[in-house]
Amino acid sequence: MLTQLTVSNLRNITKLSLQPISGINLILGENGSGKTSVLEAIHLLAMGRSFRTRSLKNAIQFDQQQLQIIANTSSETPVGLQYDKNNGLKIRLNRAPLKRLSELAMQLPLQFVPANCHQFFEQGPRYRRQLLDWGLFHVEPSFNSHWQSYKKILQQRNSALRQHKPASEIQLWDAHLAAHGEAITTLRKQQLERVLEQFSVLFARLCPVYESAKFTLKYRNGWVKGATLEQALSGSLVRDQQLGYTRSGSHAADWSFKINDADPIEMFSRGQQKLFFLALCMVQARMAEHSNRDRSILLLDDISSELDVKHQQNVMDELARLPVQTFVTATHFEVKSSGIIKMFHVERGELR
Repeated sequence: MLTQLTVSNLRNITKLSLQPISGINLILGENGSGKTSVLEAIHLLAMGRSFRTRSLKNAIQFDQQQLQIIANTSSETPVGLQYDKNNGLKIRLNRAPLKRLSELAMQLPLQFVPANCHQFFEQGPRYRRQLLDWGLFHVEPSFNSHWQSYKKILQQRNSALRQHKPASEIQLWDAHLAAHGEAITTLRKQQLERVLEQFSVLFARLCPVYESAKFTLKYRNGWVKGATLEQALSGSLVRDQQLGYTRSGSHAADWSFKINDADPIEMFSRGQQKLFFLALCMVQARMAEHSNRDRSILLLDDISSELDVKHQQNVMDELARLPVQTFVTATHFEVKSSGIIKMFHVERGELR
């Protein structure tokens, strides 16, 4: 959780400092005022990357050489990020150079809900896996170890395939890949069952028209049904050799929540799709808080996008109950909140 944030030379922000509260922080401003840039700064600080550009050169204010973001956390740990056009990215955690981005993610667990988050249903399995794995990373200590080992072994197997190594050499990796892959699958399914239990209740409050709906989980392992991963790897070896990469495994998994045995994208409006995605993020953030004993951070960009006033009210009521530090942007704000809100007005990159 953040207690202090200072942003310099990020897009149209020359210098901006704010002291957020632990609950809901509402950032108001006209389009282009810089309110989304505040969210981008927090995202950069927690994730080491931007949600708006792949190249941070594009995020530096015009005619400036570098951008800088500095923050303090509730654990009194200073975090600083600097990107220079010549020297690249530097991140310091507790005044020491950061060694791994996973350390940053543990210090500032964060989820971002973009204005167009309804695209969650359209962006494919990788996006859904990332959302699920974020939750696991913060609640299950063994997950990151399995996932890092899995990725390294998968790279080795794919390298052997591309180099047309003998089948016997390629298969040396199968048992190890399968062991970590099966463990990842078990953890993912357990996490999804826990998420579904809370999601069903929360979504009914966010979107009351579906309060009597029945949600079920569908999970695809990423390999042929009825086989172990090691069996699937063996069975697809010839095809993998032809393609030059490993098709079967946890990296090919997918999942979905069905509503009354139907795909939500076929039933939901864009606003309902947004509420669906938001409910998933809220549940996982709550679960991460129980594990980390500190508040996660939830960034919600443009609350009014796709949502009418009634559903905005439902969202704000649920955010007030959530043990999560929230930053919400809006061009205007018409609803009331049952919780404490701190408002920040941004105009031309400055607080007013």
